[in-house]
Amino acid sequence: MNKIERHLAIKQVISQRQIGTQEDLCRALRQAGFDVTQATLSRDLKELSIARVNTPDGTHYVLSPETEERRLQAYLAMEIESIDHNESLVVIKTLPGRAQGVAEIIDGMHHPNILGTIAGDNTIFVTPRSVRKLQSLLKELRNLAVRGRERIAGTVGNA
Repeated sequence: MNKIERHLAIKQVISQRQIGTQEDLCRALRQAGFDVTQATLSRDLKELSIARVNTPDGTHYVLSPETEERRLQAYLAMEIESIDHNESLVVIKTLPGRAQGVAEIIDGMHHPNILGTIAGDNTIFVTPRSVRKLQSLLKELRNLAVRGRERIAGTVGNA
């Protein structure tokens, strides 16, 4: 279990059910096969900008959509080396060993124009739902990576 897998599991649990306490979240993660301490979980929640909110149904953790999108963009920008295509597929080259994590994020986007992904060590094949939408999909994937790089550069420049 690495940090990225744990973060994905935390986001999945929180998005699928209402979790009111860190203890409940620890329990849910253990059931999913992640042995995590409260201290680690607390750091993860802070890194992921996950907050507890009060609703009519009670207090529970929620993902911040805007912050989540920014984090994904920054992550993709760091991991993706190039994006290319032919008449029917988009090919994404990543840093060595990173393709599966990037493919998991792409699959998790549930993009209407993506039929699926296949990931190796540093290469991802993205199959568009329709070849007529290939150029649109290619543009969106490139924009995700570019916006992420811009955010990283802006963060570094403001530090």
